[in-house]
This record gives sequence, structure tokens and C-alpha cells, in this order.
Amino acid sequence: MESFITENRFQEITSKYNSLKPIIVVGDIGLDKYTFGEVRRISPEAPVPVLEVSREWLKLGLAANISHNLKTIGVESTLCGVVGNDKNASTFEHLLEECGLKTWGLVRSSDRPTIFKERVTTDTQQICRIDYESTDSISPKTAKSVLRRVEDFAKDHGALIIEDYAKGTLTEDLIQGLIKSFTERNTLVCVDPGRSTPPLWYRGATLLKPNKKEAIIMVSSLGYRETNVESIAEILVEKLNLEKVVITLGGDGMGMIDTKSDGKFHHIPTVANEVFDVSGAGDTAISLLTASLVAGATLPEAAWLGNCGSGVVVAKKGTATVDLKELSEFYKRLAGKLQK
Repeated sequence: MESFITENRFQEITSKYNSLKPIIVVGDIGLDKYTFGEVRRISPEAPVPVLEVSREWLKLGLAANISHNLKTIGVESTLCGVVGNDKNASTFEHLLEECGLKTWGLVRSSDRPTIFKERVTTDTQQICRIDYESTDSISPKTAKSVLRRVEDFAKDHGALIIEDYAKGTLTEDLIQGLIKSFTERNTLVCVDPGRSTPPLWYRGATLLKPNKKEAIIMVSSLGYRETNVESIAEILVEKLNLEKVVITLGGDGMGMIDTKSDGKFHHIPTVANEVFDVSGAGDTAISLLTASLVAGATLPEAAWLGNCGSGVVVAKKGTATVDLKELSEFYKRLAGKLQK
């Protein structure tokens, strides 16, 4: 098991966040709506619960939650993705502005709606989720527009995060164009992969961060029947020509390889105390991993920071973010426990 990050390194890395170059975030974007209330009876019309609504709110969803996470830890970002020509696109832009995020990386398309997900929930459970979306691939013309938009910003940014929810925004040509453009500049490219996306689309990225289930699916599609995490990590590094890989393991922590360090497999345990909702935990992890690497962290140090951030957000309900105060408080509590 990898040693816990020291307090000096924690402070040294996180203190650099607000002075980093902005990070570009590219991927599927959309709105999350939460409809919250209480169920007191079953409908007389059908055997379904009747929700008495007490509160509704909107949050930035999908890759937009990564930009929001970066903002709350003090890192600026430019979000690039595709929205529709509809009222939800305008609502999405307004919400970005309310969160202090830029809208100039958005590309509008009349071929698809703005992704909109509504979660109907009570204090104890989610009753249902309603999705408004198209998962068809964006047109080659739209993909070129996204790539041009990103390349316009590239020289002023310190890293690229590709966030793939397999909703059609990230085509093979777009992903490979992004990876080639940034790696040729020696700029960090971190990928949070989609479960149904062919893994070879991500070849050449600096870092890949699948969860265990995604990683097993990826090596299976590459022709391997493997469930051992260390072996899976080695296969992904070799077959996808990666510099680094981090596999998130839920309650078992994270496993990783960094070919620019010792090239060996390392493991850190989970640090979550309470788990109410895992929504957004992966977004927080990739945000902190990327920001920390840009700030000079080793891969295990960056993973510890991502792990601590995820530990904060899983104790919240709904798609959540973490700020530096919460991150620091969580770290200090955890360090106190480990020192006993």
C-alpha cells in the first residue's frame, strides 16, 4: 500500500491550485434537475407513489460537473461540449455563468437536444430518473467545430480532461484529434472513459481513469479475460500506449501505474467514512487528479487527493463538488485517524 500523503505535500500541492493555468474540459454536458419531496400515499390511478414536491433545483451535469469541481478548488477551466438549440441550452449557459464558468467553449447543434436528467427523490431513495437525450454521434461537421474551438484555447491552458459519458459527443476522430493536439504540445491529457466506447479510441492519452467495471470491459474488448486489477492496469498501459493509469475500486480504493516513475503497480485504500450518494465522485476524482498532477504531485499523491475529494462528495446527496476547506478538513481528520 502506498504511504499516505504528508501534510507538507498536501499543503504544497493544494496551495498551487489557484495559480495554475486553466484546464480544458471536453465531453458530454448537460443539466441535472432534482425534484425532492415526500411520499405519503399510493396513487389511486396506478400502483405508484405520489410525491408531494417540496423542493426543485438544477445543477451542472456530466462533464460540466468537472468544471464546477475545478472551480470550487480554485482552478479555472474552459468547458467545451455540444448543446442543442433549445431552452435547456440557455438555462445551461445561465447556470454556468452563475457558477462563475465561461460559456465560450459551447457549440450549439440543431441535431440533438441539450441533455437533461431529472431525478425524483425522497429523503431515503430515488423514485425514478427521467432522461431527455440523444446518444447518436455528433456529425463530423459538429465534431470539427468542437475540435477547432478547443484548439483555439489550447496554448493558454495547462491540461486537458476528456470526460466520456458515451452520449455521442466524443467520436473517435474528435478524441484522437484532441489527444494528438495536446500531447504534441507536451500537455497533460487525462481521460475518464465511457463504458461502451472502444478503448482504442483513447490510445496515446497521458492518463486513463476507469473504474474497475469499466476497466474489465475495456480489457475484454481488447481480447483478454482478466479480473486481476494489477494485470488489467498493465494491459491498458501497454495496449493503449498510456503513460499513467488509475483504476478506481470503490470501497477498495485505487490502483495505479506510472510508467514515468517506477512503472510498478501501487494501491491506496478508500477513505470514505459515509456513503450517501456516489453521483459525481468520479468527476471529483478526475478533477483533483489532473489539478494535482499539473501542480507537481506524483501520481500516488494526486490519487490520495482525488480519493479524499471523493470521500467528501459521497457523503453528500446528489451530484456534488468539494471545496478546499472541505478537502483540508477531511484530510486532517483522516491524518489524525491514521496517526493513532
